[in-house]
Amino acid sequence: MEKIKEFFSAHLDFKVYGVTWIAFAVALSIIPMLMYMPQKYGYENGLLESVQMVVLFGIMGLCFTAKTNKRFFRFCALILTILMIREVNCGRTLFFHIPGTENSFYPWREIKYGYLVHPIYGTYIGIIALFFILKKHYLTLWKMVKEIRFPVWNVLLACLAMFMGAIAEKATNNNFIFEEGFELLFYICLAGIVYLYSRHDNFKLKEEE
Repeated sequence: MEKIKEFFSAHLDFKVYGVTWIAFAVALSIIPMLMYMPQKYGYENGLLESVQMVVLFGIMGLCFTAKTNKRFFRFCALILTILMIREVNCGRTLFFHIPGTENSFYPWREIKYGYLVHPIYGTYIGIIALFFILKKHYLTLWKMVKEIRFPVWNVLLACLAMFMGAIAEKATNNNFIFEEGFELLFYICLAGIVYLYSRHDNFKLKEEE
C-alpha cells in the first residue's frame, strides 16, 4: 500500500487547476447542449466546429509561445495542423458543398484531382512522424512522462471525450451535437494540458540542451 501511495505521489497530480475547471464546465455544458441546441450547430463548419478551430488555433499559439522546451512544442504545433486539416476533411467541407443540400459534400472521387488528397495528407503525416524520430522529440516526451506528474483530471476528461466521441460516431444516429460537443471537450482538455506542460511551474521540464 505504501508503494502505491508513493507511485501516486510521484506520478499523478490530482490538483484542480484553472484550466481544469474550464474543462469541467465544458463537460457539464454538453448536457444542456444536447437538450436545447439545434442539430444544425453541429454540422460541418457550424458553430461547434468553428469553436473547435478557434481552440486549435489557441493551442497552436500556446505551442509557439511555450516558456520551456520550445523545440518540442513547436513540433507539437505541426501535429495540430494535422488535426486542423482533419476538421475540414482536407478542405472538402470548405470548398465542395453540394448546392441545394444541407451538410452534404461531394466525395473526393467526384472532385477533380481528389484522388491526390489522401496520398498527400498521408505523406505529410509520415514526414511529421519521421521528424519526430530524427529530431529525437520522443526523448523529451519520455522525460515528461517519467519526470513530471500527470494532470489527472485533464487527462481523464480528455480520455472520456475521446471515448464518447467514438461512441457518437457509431451509435447515436447522427446526433451531431453529441459528437461535436465531446470533440470540443477533447480540444479544451488538450489546450489545458498544453498550457500546463508549456508554462506552469508544476509541470516544467529541464530545458533541452
